[in-house]
Amino acid sequence: MKKTVFCLLVALISAPALGDNKGKPDDRNDHLFDNSHAQVYGKKMSEWSAEWWQYILSTPQNPNPLFDTTGGYCTIVQHGPVWFLEGAIRGAGGIVRQCSIPEGKALFFPLLNLVDVNVASQPVSELRAEIAGCLDAATDLSLVVDGQAMPAKLLKRSRVRSVPFAVVLPPDGVPTEPPTPPGIYSPAVDDGYYVMLNPLPVGTHTLRFTGASPGCDYPPTQFHLEPFSVDVTYQLTVVPVSLH
Repeated sequence: MKKTVFCLLVALISAPALGDNKGKPDDRNDHLFDNSHAQVYGKKMSEWSAEWWQYILSTPQNPNPLFDTTGGYCTIVQHGPVWFLEGAIRGAGGIVRQCSIPEGKALFFPLLNLVDVNVASQPVSELRAEIAGCLDAATDLSLVVDGQAMPAKLLKRSRVRSVPFAVVLPPDGVPTEPPTPPGIYSPAVDDGYYVMLNPLPVGTHTLRFTGASPGCDYPPTQFHLEPFSVDVTYQLTVVPVSLH
């Protein structure tokens, strides 16, 4: 069966907290937005993860920020209260990006994620089942913000399964396994570990995130994915904004 699976490991940074972080005292962290909230900026986390993929998959490789090794494309098509940052295409590790962002912007990210796109006649349930094992076995999830490591127990609880969505694949877009012609495809589903951070103050900041998976198999459809990992650092400059 023809498959289209995008193996992209992703990460970002910040989103404003709407309410207090919940949990035991040792589970709290002022940087992290609590995934238990029903919505943030008008969308569920499962909707933000779908929108993140639509943003990435609809952008050609040049200038797709996912293929960027310097941070020069980090502002491409960014708008609204939430900005996205990216991880890396599978196999690309040790990436360091330098990026400037406006103050007050929330940044949304996955530490590790996969998307499965129907190109034949697969239902949502089958697509989800194919990639679930890769995320079930995730290891080495980490996020360090300005030298402060985010609690591992919080990152492990940050798993998000997207709502089903449609994708537009442009010419010279993100490569698929196997190659898929440009067009509109549905349904697509995402599974991953996503984080929202509170907005960072004006100034310079360093973020580093990692994640890994041993791969997965789903025998009913002969689906197989090799091990993959990510290691990305963002050197961010939050720039003050004047509206007067």
